[in-house]
Amino acid sequence: MTQQIPSTEPELAGVRNFRDVGGLPTVDGRRVRHGVLFRSGHLAHATDDDAAFLGSLGLHTIFDFRNAADQKLEGADVELPGVRNVNLPLSDPADGAEFWKMVRDGDIEQLREILADGKGAGRMIASYRTIIKERTAEHSQVLHALAEDSVPALMHCAAGKDRAGLSIAITLLALGVEREAIITDYLESNAKHRRYKVHRSGSDASVYSPEVMELLNPLFDARAEYLAAAFETIDETWGGVDSYLEQGLGITPELRERLRERLLD
Repeated sequence: MTQQIPSTEPELAGVRNFRDVGGLPTVDGRRVRHGVLFRSGHLAHATDDDAAFLGSLGLHTIFDFRNAADQKLEGADVELPGVRNVNLPLSDPADGAEFWKMVRDGDIEQLREILADGKGAGRMIASYRTIIKERTAEHSQVLHALAEDSVPALMHCAAGKDRAGLSIAITLLALGVEREAIITDYLESNAKHRRYKVHRSGSDASVYSPEVMELLNPLFDARAEYLAAAFETIDETWGGVDSYLEQGLGITPELRERLRERLLD
């Protein structure tokens, strides 16, 4: 029997941005079941207590959307006995190793060059659009797995905001969850205790100066305009969610119904 998380959100010491997406409403009056779909940042720094909590959830599958560079930087996920780990690397929303090297090590002039005047937010919007258009095989695999046997499931990337956020959003669209509810859940990643910690090289005060942090904010914020761009891409490319699911992801009405039976009350 699937266990449910406590009504009070757990305080995980080494895992950021963890939450159960249960309770979100669908357009036809149902709700996402509690205890079947979770999201978080990476699990590489999970403490023993964190691992014990995660192990108590009865997880079947953990979907890790990090790429090899992320895993090298952060480490491998903690091993949870009896849980299947599926690594499906998605393109990083702020793509490119050279870009991230400048984010971590660059001086203020470099950061202005790549992020100022709306370039940071523009990069994020373009990345969300690209993931929707180019990562159909990965998102199809996730939805097929959830419909067949992979529940309860946890989806994560590095921060649990962008790649995991999009995969959760697509799953919720397939379930018929209201778009406003999907956006509200997505924006929860902005809570102070959930946010990804920015790591920059150097020790002097200028490394984290107000101007530097303002330039970096678009990369580490969850912004409604980012997810709206993903939804717009679905509508523009496929003509709507139903066509996206069927034509883009190969999700038949029968499989979609199985998914709903597994994940909805």
